[in-house]
This record gives sequence, C-alpha cells and structure tokens, in this order.
Amino acid sequence: MAKIDKDLVQRLRDITGLGLMDCKKALEDTDGDIEKSIDLLRKKGAAVATKRSDKITAQGLIHAYIHPGSQIGVLIEINCETDFVARTDDMVKLAQDLCLHIAAMKPLYLSVENVDQAFLERERDIIKEQIAGSGKPEKIVEQIIDGKINKVYSDICLLNQQFVKDDQLTITDLLNHVMAKTGESVKIKRFVRFEIGS
Repeated sequence: MAKIDKDLVQRLRDITGLGLMDCKKALEDTDGDIEKSIDLLRKKGAAVATKRSDKITAQGLIHAYIHPGSQIGVLIEINCETDFVARTDDMVKLAQDLCLHIAAMKPLYLSVENVDQAFLERERDIIKEQIAGSGKPEKIVEQIIDGKINKVYSDICLLNQQFVKDDQLTITDLLNHVMAKTGESVKIKRFVRFEIGS
C-alpha cells in the first residue's frame, strides 16, 4: 500500500469537502489516485444517502434568493434530521446553490413523481408523431419514446437536472454529497420560482 501524505489527503478534502479520515481511507483504497478516490467517495455518498433516505426529516431551513436586477426570485424549503445540521454552513451553501440553479434552469417540478400526467401524455403524443412513419419496429419506437421522455425529465425535474455549477453532477448527486458530509438525510421539500412577467 502506497504511503499517503497529508498534503494529498488535504487536497482531496478541499475538493470533496469530506472528513480527513474518509479522504485518507479513500486514498489508501485507491493507491493515492485522486480521481479514483473522488469516484469512490461519490459512490459512498450515494450509499449513505440510500441508507438514510427513510429517516424522518422534520428540521430544515427556508431560503430566499433574489437575482440581481430584482426580476427573478426563488424560495426553497430543505429538510434534514436535526436543527444542528439545518444551521450548518453546508446547508446554507446548499440552499443558496439550489436557489441559483432554480433561477437559471427553471425546473417545473421537483421530481418525476410530481410531473403532471396530462403534460406527460401530451409530450408522449408529440414524440410519437415525430417518429411516426419511421418504419422502425414497435419495440424500438417504444425505446426511443422512453429515451426522449427521460430527456424531458432531465429538463423539467429539479432532481434530474444537471447542476448549473458542475454538469458532472445532477441535483440528486449534490444532495447525496451533502448527506455523506453531514451524515443526515437531506431532502428538498418544495420550491417556487418567481419571474416578473411570467
């Protein structure tokens, strides 16, 4: 096993924001490879998130953001398990980042489950018409429709969108990262985006 020096551990900690021991262990498990360590920590974050997802999130914060020019505003409620975590810098930063993202990306829904079924059926009909007469087998047509619907979800559902500050992450990945760091379940309860004239 390669000797992991403290500068490398600190570098990984600066990148991920996770604890020293988690970073050191990840570097040891990947023989000092920073990229592999980041991937390992992201997978671990997803595992922590899955494990904690059924925990009661009765605490949290409401955050407001007004975009420069006062034409766009966002209000968001984020829940977590304890009041202590709700007041941490990590939660405040998450709330601010999410508000900036919502202001820029204009999600219509929080998650796939929230999408209006009438809207979805309209989208399916439009896609079907676009590929009608293509001569492709029915099974392939259904796969194409499913693929295009997933693309629609990634455009309109906040949790499926790519994070505006880092397109390697979805908003779900961002939440998982915060859950791994805080050790608590963190959920977006609701949001609203206001824009003058819309």
